[in-house]
Amino acid sequence: MGRNLIETIMGAVVLAVAGFFLLFAYSHASIKKIEGYELTAQFSSVGGLDTGADVKINGIKVGTVASQSLDPQTFNAVVKLSISPSVQLPADTSASISSEGLLGGKFVKLEPGRAQARLPAGATLARTKDFKSIEEMVGELIFLATADNQTPQTAPGGPLVPGGTNPPGSPEK
Repeated sequence: MGRNLIETIMGAVVLAVAGFFLLFAYSHASIKKIEGYELTAQFSSVGGLDTGADVKINGIKVGTVASQSLDPQTFNAVVKLSISPSVQLPADTSASISSEGLLGGKFVKLEPGRAQARLPAGATLARTKDFKSIEEMVGELIFLATADNQTPQTAPGGPLVPGGTNPPGSPEK
């Protein structure tokens, strides 16, 4: 009987400590949706960006992705951003979609410009950079590497030398 009571008390203590850590993590993590003024950005590819994703400037969360839709005229992805009222962005701010890493989630990265004019609520960001997946970047890298390595035809014994001694059966260049 005494052992069951001790196990019950220890279980309650473990649950209380776990609850405390969850409360602490929730209050100190930036997972809350930021309510503020709305901006719009258009991208030809959002690459798996989710509604509720972070909007960051230099790694600091300043907003959230409020919604995503498809423009029926241009077929671009229209992303609505909710930006903290304390952050007043210059009119020449650019937006791009970035990744937290190879396995991390996507977020919108804002790069403020130097303009004196500020973006009003409901404005559309004029400068956007489309998302490039890792597969697209590797494909471009392979294409560039193979395009630059176009070498003269070589024979099994080495490169062909015009007028020189080439391996038997190899054409002269």
